[in-house]
Amino acid sequence: MLKEQLENVRSQAPLVHNITNYVTVNDCANILLACGGSPIMADDPAEAADITSICGGLNINIGTLNQSTIPAMLAAGKKANQCGRPVLLDPVGAGASPLRTQTAGQLLDQVSFTAIRGNVSEIKALSLGSATTRGVDADLADAITEDNLDESIRFAQDFSARTGAVITITGVIDLVCDRQQAFIIRNGHPMLSRITGSGCMLSAMMAAYLTANRDTPLAAAAAAVCAMGLCGEIAYSHLKEGEGSGTFRSRLIDAVYCLSGDELERGANYEVR
Repeated sequence: MLKEQLENVRSQAPLVHNITNYVTVNDCANILLACGGSPIMADDPAEAADITSICGGLNINIGTLNQSTIPAMLAAGKKANQCGRPVLLDPVGAGASPLRTQTAGQLLDQVSFTAIRGNVSEIKALSLGSATTRGVDADLADAITEDNLDESIRFAQDFSARTGAVITITGVIDLVCDRQQAFIIRNGHPMLSRITGSGCMLSAMMAAYLTANRDTPLAAAAAAVCAMGLCGEIAYSHLKEGEGSGTFRSRLIDAVYCLSGDELERGANYEVR
């Protein structure tokens, strides 16, 4: 199943519009190219909707909001809905400031999202109105563990039922849930948390997977999460003595570029409930 999701991205080369943050925009573009997609970035309100209309999917990331990008996100999201295109929301830092939390809520109210991907504190901020986000990082008190796994799945599935979106919560244990089914994914490596943008890159890549697999959004999101986690493992395994986070970042992109469907099927570590 995962192999098919990956190979559809490679064969279709989906064009994804990204309204993302300036910290990671280059990484998002490169990971999209590496996975087989194609990126375009346009965050001026005067063209955001027009660019969305020629793209296969849309990735909205609120990591560096300003008074120009907010209306661009809303316009692009509405246009994507009108055109029947997949839309992903990455609520970076939701819960850390009123502007981020309110903007994420405004987006949820006005745009129908195919998927929402964030860390557990960001997703809780959207769903519950809690504010335990440490900047753009999850609060340790919110972490998904084996002890609270069942509770976390119920929470994610309830949020999916309310939003109609596939809910993806990433961390040491990743959850990808719709209202009926949950993927529990245990791929990844701690080094992914030592570089800027691994979450943003995953969201961009997931948007490509959703675009190339429109009829199976849950499986598409799960395949993207497995692929990124597995590529983190591969990238770390290729580090040599004296190499650190900078080299890891480059090797991560290389691993995504080289990953085959067969390798993904063999290396994916997940269960379905």
